[in-house]
Amino acid sequence: MTKVDGRAARWAGQQERRRAEFVDAALEAIAEHGPDVSTEQIAERAGVARTRLYRHFDGAADLQRAIARRAAELVTAELAPLWHPEGSPNEMIAAAISTHLRWLTEHAQLHRYLVRTLPATPEGAADVRGTIARHLSGLFTGYLTAFGLDPAPADTIAFGLVGYVESATTRWLDHPGALTLDQLTAQLTGTIWAMLDHTLRAGGVELDPDRPLPLPDALS
Repeated sequence: MTKVDGRAARWAGQQERRRAEFVDAALEAIAEHGPDVSTEQIAERAGVARTRLYRHFDGAADLQRAIARRAAELVTAELAPLWHPEGSPNEMIAAAISTHLRWLTEHAQLHRYLVRTLPATPEGAADVRGTIARHLSGLFTGYLTAFGLDPAPADTIAFGLVGYVESATTRWLDHPGALTLDQLTAQLTGTIWAMLDHTLRAGGVELDPDRPLPLPDALS
């Protein structure tokens, strides 16, 4: 059995803790300065010099990926109750949309930062969009399978819907216009149900969007 150097283990743990502290400082700096936050502003918030900050990251891209991963952890915790939804399809969709929109509005600067720094790149697998879409894909796969339909479209539907909501919300955050948050939620809920209903009807399944729908395991 290979012995682990205690000092090396402690150093690795300290490195991880410092990285986490710097990422939290970056989130605070983004909230204060917006998506154009500079590395100098992040370092200032962390109380260190810029050069010291980069001792813990392999350049700006590594720091950006760490911020995206932390954002994904935050939104996963926020949306955790929605991975096991209850109620009718419309109630499930509205709950997911309203919770997601609340997170986006409360973290608008972070959302803009992520969209600007990691737009549809391989790193997107670690960001908020990818996190939500993968959870939804699993949920849609369960329902399609329970209804005896091909689950193959689940992934495309999930990522498409999350992209649609994100794009519409980004536009609304930048140009609210006449829509209130409740009106935006209702509009998105109706559009999303129409898209899901189309997929189900293509497979011969018709659901009442206002009647309670059990989770896939109960349907199976």
